[in-house]
Amino acid sequence: MARTTIATALDDLIFTPGLDLNEAADRHFAPDYRQRTNGSWDDRDAFLQHMAHVRSVVATGSVEVHDELFDGDRYADRHTVRVTKRDGSTVVTEVYVFADLAADGRFRRIEEVTLMLEGSEADKNLGSAR
Repeated sequence: MARTTIATALDDLIFTPGLDLNEAADRHFAPDYRQRTNGSWDDRDAFLQHMAHVRSVVATGSVEVHDELFDGDRYADRHTVRVTKRDGSTVVTEVYVFADLAADGRFRRIEEVTLMLEGSEADKNLGSAR
């Protein structure tokens, strides 16, 4: 089974604007995907709305994975996302992820907690904004 990772998923979703959002999501997220960010659950459609919003405000960025663990169909990681927004401001967020993978290696469920390390007060909800 070829397994996806947060770094490859976020690269396709956010940092490859020429790639269709739905195609990017299909590469890394199962049809029944759902996500909880800082305690709030979203289904796949709401997640895609969020990603569309993030794409609209982010100019460039990167993901640095600090820790990553696969255990069967379980995945965990700690990563930092650095983005430069279209207005020139920067946001740096540390993210802690626990996830379940579908049989085909795509994410089926992610539960994450975000910690903004750099950015304005208005950027605190970038991890879940629509």
